[in-house]
Amino acid sequence: MIYLDNSATTKPHEAVLKSFQKVSDKYYANPSSIHPFGGESEELLRHARIQAATLLQVQPEEIVFTSGGTEGNNLAIKGIALKHHGRGKHIITSVVEHPSVLKACKSLEEFGFDITYLPVNGDGIVSLSDLKKAIRTDTILVSIMHVNNELGSIQPITDIEGIIKNYPKIFFHVDNVQGFGKVPISLKNGGIDLCTLSGHKIHGLKGTGLLYIKKGTTLYPLLHGGNQERAYRSGTENIAGAVSLVKAIRLALEQQEKKEGHLYRLQTYAKKNIQDMPYVEWNTPENSAPHIINVSAIGLKPEIIIHTLAEKGIQISTKSACSSKELKESSVLMHSGFSRERAASALRISMSHETTQAEIDECLLALKESVHQLKEVLE
Repeated sequence: MIYLDNSATTKPHEAVLKSFQKVSDKYYANPSSIHPFGGESEELLRHARIQAATLLQVQPEEIVFTSGGTEGNNLAIKGIALKHHGRGKHIITSVVEHPSVLKACKSLEEFGFDITYLPVNGDGIVSLSDLKKAIRTDTILVSIMHVNNELGSIQPITDIEGIIKNYPKIFFHVDNVQGFGKVPISLKNGGIDLCTLSGHKIHGLKGTGLLYIKKGTTLYPLLHGGNQERAYRSGTENIAGAVSLVKAIRLALEQQEKKEGHLYRLQTYAKKNIQDMPYVEWNTPENSAPHIINVSAIGLKPEIIIHTLAEKGIQISTKSACSSKELKESSVLMHSGFSRERAASALRISMSHETTQAEIDECLLALKESVHQLKEVLE
């Protein structure tokens, strides 16, 4: 099987699985228990937090372990909204965010919050001037993703940080689920107040993730109970998940450094071949994240091509996995100015650092043959 749906989820690394198994087997005590065995679990969790902070170049108390991207995004957005609504009820985001951000914002509209959804250009990128114009005296949060999960567009996070620094009462949240380990981003300069990571996007396990919460940033918790995770996320901690997440983060950063350029070369290679492919259009913008390839097979339903390639042992996708079963055009492509026909026929090929050129060759050949055959049937 050739797996090219890594933006949806990745295959867990063997070392990550081993770390989870070991901790689950040997350190299963509740870290809140006062007996020595519980103390060992608590110490292991503390050590995992320190390691995560060291890898991300932040402070241990700024790390909150979560179940993944959706929880992290919801905690960041709703947590800020509920904690600081007395100061303002205006939030700024973009029209191309992940569903966990867009739907979290939509839910807040029911409670009287005013959400500004910034438009994007043809590359799926927000305008800095639009952001500046959108900021109001009652703005409390800006939430902009780092890398778009469909097109691979990279938002100008550093420039956005520079704008928001002029407004000390506005918090800045970055959904970095799709970009981590592929496109570098820094948390140590202090311009980002909240940042979401997910384990299963970086060869970790599903149900693991973290939310970086900069010191001084306060949130209203979504889960109440035993006050675990600094009372931001009550519930018995998933120690094995936290340890395995740290392992995944370490490996992702090592791969990013060792294989710098590998994904870019594969993406460039694919683009050169796809541009000569009949009925197939390249959608991914220039200067995008290297692991995402978005194309449109004009006039063909993407689910048909996906199933055709799957019969040949090649797994690709369309849109975000969270919305891929909704049989309609990609809203990300529509907002980026693509035609309805092109947005309705979009396909996503997403790679990992382990993807080879031979796999891309086989995928492209199968795509070309499948499109040709389907076009012949329709014509």
